[in-house]
Amino acid sequence: MLARSRNPGLRSLLADYQPLPGAADELMTAAGEVRPHWLPVLNEMARSRPTVVSQRFSVADRQIKSSGVYYRVYDTPDGRDRPWPLAHVPLVIPDAEWRGIEAGIVQRAQLLEAVLSDLYGPATLVSDGALPAAVIAGNPDFQRAVAGSTPLGGEHLVVYAADLGRGPDGRWWVLKDRAQAPSGMGYALENRLAVSAALPGLYRDMQVERLAGFFQAMRSTLAAKAGREGSRIGLLTPGPANETYFEHAYLARYLGLLLVEGADLTVQDGIVYVRTIEGLKRIDALVRRLDADFADPLEFHAGSRLGVPGLVQAVRQGSVALANSLGAGLVEAPAMLAFMPALARRLTGVDLVLPNIATWWCGEAVAREEVLADFERLAVLPAFERDVSGLARGGATAVADQDAAGQGRLRDVVNAQPLEVVAQEVVRLSTMPVWNGKRLEPHPFTLRVYAVATSDGWKVMRGGFCRVGDSNDPRALSMQYGGRSADVWVTSERPVDHVSLLPSPGKVAIKRSLGHLPSRAADNLFWLGRYLERAEVTCRVVRAVGEIAAEADEDVAVATQRLTDLLIAWGAARSERSRPAVARGAGRGAAEPVAVAEDILREVLDGENHGGMPALIGAAARTASAIRERLSRDATQAIADLGAMAMGDRSLPSADRADRYLHTLAALSGLAHENMNQLSGWRFLRIGHHIERAVQTCRLIRRLADESARADVLDTLLRVTDSRITYRARYLMGTLRVPVIDLVLLDDGNPRSVAYQIIHAAEHLAALPRTSRDGEVDALTRAVRLLRAEIETTQAKDVDDSLILGFENRLLALSSELSARYFNQDEAPAEVAEELG
Repeated sequence: MLARSRNPGLRSLLADYQPLPGAADELMTAAGEVRPHWLPVLNEMARSRPTVVSQRFSVADRQIKSSGVYYRVYDTPDGRDRPWPLAHVPLVIPDAEWRGIEAGIVQRAQLLEAVLSDLYGPATLVSDGALPAAVIAGNPDFQRAVAGSTPLGGEHLVVYAADLGRGPDGRWWVLKDRAQAPSGMGYALENRLAVSAALPGLYRDMQVERLAGFFQAMRSTLAAKAGREGSRIGLLTPGPANETYFEHAYLARYLGLLLVEGADLTVQDGIVYVRTIEGLKRIDALVRRLDADFADPLEFHAGSRLGVPGLVQAVRQGSVALANSLGAGLVEAPAMLAFMPALARRLTGVDLVLPNIATWWCGEAVAREEVLADFERLAVLPAFERDVSGLARGGATAVADQDAAGQGRLRDVVNAQPLEVVAQEVVRLSTMPVWNGKRLEPHPFTLRVYAVATSDGWKVMRGGFCRVGDSNDPRALSMQYGGRSADVWVTSERPVDHVSLLPSPGKVAIKRSLGHLPSRAADNLFWLGRYLERAEVTCRVVRAVGEIAAEADEDVAVATQRLTDLLIAWGAARSERSRPAVARGAGRGAAEPVAVAEDILREVLDGENHGGMPALIGAAARTASAIRERLSRDATQAIADLGAMAMGDRSLPSADRADRYLHTLAALSGLAHENMNQLSGWRFLRIGHHIERAVQTCRLIRRLADESARADVLDTLLRVTDSRITYRARYLMGTLRVPVIDLVLLDDGNPRSVAYQIIHAAEHLAALPRTSRDGEVDALTRAVRLLRAEIETTQAKDVDDSLILGFENRLLALSSELSARYFNQDEAPAEVAEELG
């Protein structure tokens, strides 16, 4: 008994640990004794003071943070990414108990595969009356478009998961089947990496089963599904707005898959291709993390912009394998749970090893009468994955929690919409220990267990994804509602084998590329470079205006006005803004130009104009989120810091705020140089940077270095382009137009000049794949060669406004040619023919 324990540390650790009334507890028996398989964890924690325990757990938090693990909360005003909430104490399950769970998961996966094969094939379960037709035909996840077709490889399910809960009687129950696109595997792996780093000795001594073997089996299964040698496998994601996008990117890297969105793919002649900067490349298999409804706008949801037109035809033709098949989500409906016990006996000849929570589909008169007769002890929820008027969205409503009027309304829903409603027993989940910073306390949890189909049968992950509630409210068990996640330790009685997806040191194939770069990723990298550079030049102009306006000198009034006019031309400030003090200069008080200029600058930094800083930073952040898997954690954090600056202290002078932006932008530029592999993706980022800087510098020159420009205006151009020091070191004279033009426009050694940008953009473009075909110079190559030749042969004394405008227009045309060549890959028959050959 705990009360008689001689270990004061253990007594303190569990001082207030009281299992919830009427619920089983993982840590303690009903008699208050600690279960033996938990003692190593408790003893390890009891040896240290609470502050030391918290310090050790902070190692796990740092691991999670350094890995950039996040999830997205939908139901919040900002919908922003949130740090992954880790519950530090692992859920411990001994091997003997796990074998029972494993057997139940394998049986259930086999059962659901048999059900799906029948329902999308002969449908004998419906014709024989084992399943009511309304349960299938009324299910929005029944995809008629694929009925009658057999998935490539024969299986509907490649990955299956089940959410389990332990009831008060100690038995594990299936709460929900996951067959559409089971999530959480990547988070389970990150949980393991974090917790094992915090408790390495305990992890080793308890002989915790490894997770890598499961992922190894999954990768082998996918390779077998793809079929041909050199096959290409993708992970189809809805995109960065999805709550679990981090996991999509993480699994793609870990399993060696190509992360693709629907817009990356095209179907030609019934074959799926990915658009890359080298043309169309065939995709042989897809891990689907996109709901079937949105997978093909031609066959399913016509308004979907996430799917791939023609994907269903490719599936029918058998040219692409999907994991899982379109329509597999049919078995996730709560209504299906009502029939699983009988289906198990019919199809397997035995009862379910892991029974599911008792469920009644109210579409059957007998079941509905039973529900209404015992209504107060049940919970009511939608029968299918769609909302029902009068029922809670996305969850169950316990009848006993409602007052008399509420119960009456629920009865009305059952009677009025019986086909759309199921009733379930209210099960109080068991609890597990959670560290609160001082001691342990019980919290309810659910356990998600995964299985993958292999050539040798189903293989179950020896571990899983555990969701822990922050309160006793079952709704808290969703990551969308404040829950946490814990690692799952399945302990072995024998030493565990070290399994890794990494090859042995002697068999490592050297790689210096990241595979084919999807056109969408290249497009986003290019525009990220442009947005960041546009934000930088805007900040440089803001800083320059703030500095010279503060001088309150009549001589700088013209330069101030020209720069503020430029900001308006860029859409960073409103054109109707009046600036009488700036326009008339010395005719007004010295403070007036400062006040008017500062007013304009604050609009640039805080306003909603399309060219203002909030809009530019927002565009950069959205673009970066779409390629998050290609950016370092530091780069991602720096972009987040830019967003925080837009909401930061607005009491500072605008020039100081612009300085802060510029420091972070400079850090991002340095990260791109020092941290990114200098391959095609990096080149697109740099090309975007160079083109944008060249275009904006041309505009600055036209505005500030015309034929009539005075010395103070020319000096402002040097200030904005960060070239004043170089100019003064070269020339022992005042600021003159021709040498300024030479330095800012034509000097290929000045990293701020237009010539420098064009030459380096040309070098990056020359290194990209297939800019010419069969020796013919294509339009893009021709355009960049002509532009480079012109900038290199121009003399400063010959430069006028029309010449600079010509450079600017050819740079914009170059951007369009680049997009046409690399980003728009709708038709590319030459590349397809090469791939098929």
